[in-house]
Amino acid sequence: MENVELFESARPRLVSLAHRIVGSRHDAEDAVQTAWLRLSAADPAEVANPEGWLTTVTARVCLDLLRARRRRGELPLLSEDLPVEAVRADEAFLRREDVSRALLVLLGELSPRQRVAYVLHDLFAVPFDGVAAVLGTSTDAAKKLASRARVRLRGARPGEGGGEHAGHADIVEAFLAAARGGDIARLVDLLAPDAVRRADPRLLPAGAPVEVRGAAAIAEETTAFRDRIAAAAPVLVGGCPGAVIAPGGHPYALIRFAVGAGRVAAIDITPYTPGAVGPAAAPGTARAGR
Repeated sequence: MENVELFESARPRLVSLAHRIVGSRHDAEDAVQTAWLRLSAADPAEVANPEGWLTTVTARVCLDLLRARRRRGELPLLSEDLPVEAVRADEAFLRREDVSRALLVLLGELSPRQRVAYVLHDLFAVPFDGVAAVLGTSTDAAKKLASRARVRLRGARPGEGGGEHAGHADIVEAFLAAARGGDIARLVDLLAPDAVRRADPRLLPAGAPVEVRGAAAIAEETTAFRDRIAAAAPVLVGGCPGAVIAPGGHPYALIRFAVGAGRVAAIDITPYTPGAVGPAAAPGTARAGR
């Protein structure tokens, strides 16, 4: 019974950790349950620190899941295909755990090993020797993976680079805030009079126009999609301030904003593609730590 009580005590932390690694409450619960089953079957003499053992095994199960997803080349679902109940459960988890939607999106841009290293060390204070044990690598290599993850995450947050893009990020943030609040007058003020909104038809309700022109028309339409805007997280898209619509933390649409003269001149909404979030990469540059 001792292990049962220990597991129930550690379970909330383990689920929280697993969720930040895999981005899904259901998958996180499965990973933690797998760790418990393995603990139940393990020789007690080999488990000197059950809580640390559970953390290590949970993280390894999550790492295997991330690797499997990458091998299968899984892509985010479009809006009409999103499992509603799963998204609702993940939305509730995000609110309860105070998990940043943007953080989950950005973590998804990391390699599996970078993601595990960052979550374990930076978010859950696991020492680097423990991170190294999970990843099957050296302590120095674990430190490098976490460092690369930090650089990648910093480079994907709008406004941190200063200069013109910092000002554009403020405009994008203001636009998203006005859209969430249904403030049509503010939206019109933030849009150029001849602004244009273009969207992939797969992301629109049946009969909705692919292109909308004019500040007033765009503002009116934008407020009709307040539920989707509520699930938007500001990020850099191709090096410029933009947003990802990510219900439950699962990205499926990119919003690109063209800003000129202090106003939004164009909005392009396309399906999310892995690798689109973050600073623009130099031609021929490979990502580190993959």
